[in-house]
Amino acid sequence: QVQLVESGGGLVQPGGSLRLSCAASGFTLDYYAIGWFRQAPGKEREGVSCISSSDGSTYYADSVKGRFTISRDNAKNTVTLQMNSLKPEDTAVYYCAAVLRVVATTADDYDYWGQGTHVTVSS
Repeated sequence: QVQLVESGGGLVQPGGSLRLSCAASGFTLDYYAIGWFRQAPGKEREGVSCISSSDGSTYYADSVKGRFTISRDNAKNTVTLQMNSLKPEDTAVYYCAAVLRVVATTADDYDYWGQGTHVTVSS
C-alpha cells in the first residue's frame, strides 16, 4: 500500500525553525518527484518546493526561497523540508506528494499525497 506520512510540524515562534519529514512506504522514492505544498486556513493550496527524481534539482516558491531547503535521502526513503526564519504567514497544513516523474511543479501533477502536518508560527 502506497503511503506518505508527514511529521515534524508544530508550534514555533517567528524566526524559528522546523524540519518536516515525508516518509514513504509501499514504494521507493528514488524515481519519484516529491513536492511540498501547504494550505492555510481560508486559502488555496500552494506549492512550496519540489525536488526532482533524477539529479535532485530543487524548486522553491518565491515566498520561501532562501529560507526553506528541500532534500531527499533515498536510502531512508524520506524527503525533508528544512524551514528557517519562519514567519506567521508560513502557518498552514503542509503536505508532501509524490509522482512517478522526473519533476513536477503543480499539485495536479501529483498522484500520492500524505495527510499533512500542521505548522503554526506565532508568538
